[in-house]
Amino acid sequence: MKLKDLLNSEDLTLSFEVFPPKTDSNFESVRYATEEIAALKPAFMSVTYGAGGGTSKYTLEIAKNIKARHGVETLAHLTCVSSTKETVSQKIQEIRESGIENVMALRGDLTPELQNTDRAQWHYQHAVDLIYDLKAQAPELCIGGACYPEIHPESANQKEDIRYLKEKVDAGCDFLTTQMFFDNNLLYNFLYKIREAGITVPIIPGIMPITNANQLDRALHLSGSFIPQRFKSLVDKFGSSPDSMKQAGIAYATDQIIDLYANGITNVHVYSMNKPDIAASIQNNLSAIIKKHE
Repeated sequence: MKLKDLLNSEDLTLSFEVFPPKTDSNFESVRYATEEIAALKPAFMSVTYGAGGGTSKYTLEIAKNIKARHGVETLAHLTCVSSTKETVSQKIQEIRESGIENVMALRGDLTPELQNTDRAQWHYQHAVDLIYDLKAQAPELCIGGACYPEIHPESANQKEDIRYLKEKVDAGCDFLTTQMFFDNNLLYNFLYKIREAGITVPIIPGIMPITNANQLDRALHLSGSFIPQRFKSLVDKFGSSPDSMKQAGIAYATDQIIDLYANGITNVHVYSMNKPDIAASIQNNLSAIIKKHE
């Protein structure tokens, strides 16, 4: 199933993101964790590419396994970082052979080594370049892209950010998934602005459950997200107790998702960090809400 068809439905759904193993020795444990999450029967699951493309060789393997063993639709990530025209053509062929219909086209995170390279030599400078190539070589694929409810770290301002986002959509993006955010009002304001700019494709909010205090620092480093005072108070109060912080983080993410559903969002994507217990807890918290709209 192409995700653009799912996302145009009025049904309320939940989906999860997982990441592939970093090494061969971790493959079985990661495969088991992703299968446990797939057993929850989410609307779909996305499988990341890894910073710098370092774990890309496992992306399709995990995605194929999820779809084959559990019948869950998958979204395979593909990044500009470490990709050449030749590797992208090869990946497209592998995606076709895997029976996967959905691809997430991203610039990709820059590892410290890549930050010092001459990006002018890259075959793909930005995600829009990759989207153009995917659309030209595989027009049958459903292509997703990323967006920032606040502002991309490298953009001068939000107006510029939205202009570049419109270019990605015009190049062939069928839907967009947001970077994590912790204040829903930021998303609602963002949606208003992009609709005014003529961006009409489905937007999937991405929610990151923060279940330990150390996780927050990394999340902020990656996204630069605004942290509301109520969330800061939650971390201050419960951050020193792992069990309490885990429960509070799941509750906060659940509250965000319920508010999104109540305000017209039909699909929410949870960055599960390969943690089946957290994915299951959030889904259980929403079971009656989602089931009622199946």
